[in-house]
Amino acid sequence: MFQGAVIEELAVQLAREYVFPEVGEEMAEVLLGKWKAGGYDGDQSPQEFALQLTDDLRAVCRDLHVRVVYNETPSERSPRDASSLRRHLELMNFGFSKVERLAGNVGYLKMDAFHSPDLAGDTLRGAMAFLKHTGAMILDMRENSGGQPEMVQLLCSYFLGAEPVLLNTIYSRRTNSTQEYWSLPYVPEARYLGKPVYVLTSRRTFSAAEELTYNLQQLKRATIVGEVTRGGANPGGMVKVHENFSVFIPMKRSINPITQTNWEGKGVTPHVALEADAAFEWAYREALKEIAEEVSLRPEAYGNGRFLKELHTAADRE
Repeated sequence: MFQGAVIEELAVQLAREYVFPEVGEEMAEVLLGKWKAGGYDGDQSPQEFALQLTDDLRAVCRDLHVRVVYNETPSERSPRDASSLRRHLELMNFGFSKVERLAGNVGYLKMDAFHSPDLAGDTLRGAMAFLKHTGAMILDMRENSGGQPEMVQLLCSYFLGAEPVLLNTIYSRRTNSTQEYWSLPYVPEARYLGKPVYVLTSRRTFSAAEELTYNLQQLKRATIVGEVTRGGANPGGMVKVHENFSVFIPMKRSINPITQTNWEGKGVTPHVALEADAAFEWAYREALKEIAEEVSLRPEAYGNGRFLKELHTAADRE
């Protein structure tokens, strides 16, 4: 049966690669012990077996990044993989779901994934170019499941000055080294400075989306609105353990330079705790207030009757 082969290789990889060695060894021991005791002898489909392994591993490590996956059709990498991936991501617009200038001159950017800047950087540049003249911005991370830290680095950089700021440090068990992620001294569009930023969160907000939220929160650059996030701060990668089975193993951990810790297992706690569905309305209302206060400080703005009408109409609607 394939179960034994999967478990034996899975145990080896967990003990070798999991970011916390003692936890990796414990997961391996639990799996091997259960298997030898006949705990996986039931009539399970491969998909059910993968889910059971995932549940058993998470019961030990409490790490929501850990995931065993069954692939019905084994796939070998080919020269077409890169172009196929790019085409798939293009169809998903590289994770950018919506970019909009809301009534009252509030910017709205909804991202559902963080893909590599090599792929998604141009789309982010276009979004920030469109939104750069808004008076406040809402970043919607409520359905964002994560992605690449380099894209988090790029997006954070738009909201910070040209002087580099340390955003996050990632420790790798495999190399026993750390990599620092600093805000970038150059971004390919105007920075979004001196204006309010709101980040919307939910219980689905995960991984890289949590890093974006945590970074801006600790730097006091954004107001976080919504629900406590899912709680995954240990990056990693997929490891093949059988012809049809792979496992995502967290091999690294995040270290915030301000707190010297991260959001693993506890999530990011918002400044304003609301149900996810109510987060947008609260942030939009507050953004309109901020813009209205700014306009009142600049008498010349009153010459723009169309804008003021839009602002007050939006405020009344809220």
